[in-house]
Amino acid sequence: MSKAGRGVFARVEIKKGETIERCPVVEIPKHDTDYINQTQLVTYIYYLGKTKARLTLVLGFGSIYNHAYTPNAMYKEKLKEKIVDFIAIKEIKKDEEITVNYTQGHIKSKNPLWFEVSLPPRTSPR
Repeated sequence: MSKAGRGVFARVEIKKGETIERCPVVEIPKHDTDYINQTQLVTYIYYLGKTKARLTLVLGFGSIYNHAYTPNAMYKEKLKEKIVDFIAIKEIKKDEEITVNYTQGHIKSKNPLWFEVSLPPRTSPR
């Protein structure tokens, strides 16, 4: 179980390249941005679009996938269609948490996020 709170876990094995979920997107109007930032919803929103300026709530399980700097999935924005696809970028085992890198487009990016990320403890190889 993740220490990040809610999360999404695989119910079956998922193959690399497989679409995990297609999620509808609700774009939040700019005039509601200040209000959303004062609510708990701010922890469930994505900044999408080329400049990451479009504030969106990704429905389905979309807004509860947790962040990882070395994720096992990615998301693909299709904003004209108002959807986001979550796709496995490596094999995912049953019961494994499905994670994405929130700095999308930079799947291996270690760029800082707008919140503190606790990195897993290092373990020594056996």
